[in-house]
Amino acid sequence: MSEKDIVVSVRNLSKAYRVWRSPIDRLRSPILSSAGRRFPANSYLNRELQRRASAAYKDFYALQQVSFDIERGTSFGILGRNGSGKSTLLQIIAGTLTATGGEVVTNGRVAALLELGSGFNPEFTGRENVYMNASILGISKKTIDERFDDIASFADIGDFMDQPVKTYSSGMYVRLAFSVIVHVDAEVLIIDEALAVGDVFFVQKCMRFLKKFRERGVLLFVSHDLPSINRLCDQALWLDKGVVRQRGIPKDVSESYFSEYYSGGDADASGSASEDAPGKTEEEEIAEECGTGDRKAPLEAVQILGEEIHDQRLQYLNFSDHRNDIEVFAFKSDGDSFGSRRVEVVNAKLTDPGGRQLGWIVGGEKVEARVEIEARETVKDPIVGFGLKDPSGQVLFGDNTFLTTKGQPITVRKGERLEAVFRFQMPILRSGDYVMNATVATGTQTDHEMQHWLHDACVLRSYTRSDSTGMIGVPMLGIEMRKPQ
Repeated sequence: MSEKDIVVSVRNLSKAYRVWRSPIDRLRSPILSSAGRRFPANSYLNRELQRRASAAYKDFYALQQVSFDIERGTSFGILGRNGSGKSTLLQIIAGTLTATGGEVVTNGRVAALLELGSGFNPEFTGRENVYMNASILGISKKTIDERFDDIASFADIGDFMDQPVKTYSSGMYVRLAFSVIVHVDAEVLIIDEALAVGDVFFVQKCMRFLKKFRERGVLLFVSHDLPSINRLCDQALWLDKGVVRQRGIPKDVSESYFSEYYSGGDADASGSASEDAPGKTEEEEIAEECGTGDRKAPLEAVQILGEEIHDQRLQYLNFSDHRNDIEVFAFKSDGDSFGSRRVEVVNAKLTDPGGRQLGWIVGGEKVEARVEIEARETVKDPIVGFGLKDPSGQVLFGDNTFLTTKGQPITVRKGERLEAVFRFQMPILRSGDYVMNATVATGTQTDHEMQHWLHDACVLRSYTRSDSTGMIGVPMLGIEMRKPQ
């Protein structure tokens, strides 16, 4: 690795915080230290006064002798428990915090999305904060004038752009902050768990940007979600109490991290180390809120209650220890998309084998994904497909019609519609929001023209209390334990 390829270089980095025994000691200690310096260095009074001054505090090291290099085109994940020094490290690299020792050298502009709302003046409008943040990052007003419409479009917060940010929700904060760092031509992007508060459509949009950004810059990413670290990052660093425990391939680092805390009883069965002792589940909290402690209540009764409870959450919860309930939201035609548009996706839905549209699925059921297209002009041999993506943008599974229709010429005339039907058994999904893409192309599998790729055509929200092993779970036909025959 040549020096010109290194975008971030961290050498022997340390950060200490002074912890005082009491407020009065914080005032007394400098006075004692200053008084001691009035006497000769080796005198008894000097040593005694300095000792008393030092006894008033102790130094807590959030980082100790941390060193690593990151080369261009690398996605670098940092993992560790709360208090391990992750955020402190990112703040020093971003330049918002001063190190006690060591140095950080960055080659290029650094843009960071750290604590929610950091860098924003709550009294300023969103528009004013865009210009302020951009100027801090060294972007001229003329450049932001040219890019402002793109920034506003990416943030997609409507008229709130001209409202004080103190009126924003947490999701709107993230939308605006991320939109700014997307458009400032940064070489280093730092993301610290901030996307966790975004809605599913915005998170997927951000993930698509980050995957493209990895090709040209450096992404520093902090998350407690080990699968996201594994999928999004090329390298990973494990911090433990401010010290580097391991650096290497994300799979190896996350396995070591998980293994230690699992063996210590600090992890859950889903494959991610827990930060705090587990509290009540959302299902249990809502059950108490409704005055029912029966976690085994029939789903029908739960749905009836849910219509009367705030935001109807209750009707979507699974009260079984094993069942995987999946809520299906309506088709979204106005999501991000691209293509020549000679033929377009006009509907996408999940149905039962009889063709009835589903708003609710249980993991393991037989379902059909139906994608409907409409020709804006006559086209031949359309290839229709779909794909299901997890919360971090990873495609879990999908298919298209190419092999099925190969050798069977199909022509769709202007104004005509065609529906592709994909039959499968719904896998068991971890809790979270998933999206289904719907696509149509013309040509062949290897040489085709994309007509319409519709991101996030449909959203699925999975509720489960028993996470599957892996990215998805395969519904078991049977499980038993017995003596071998």
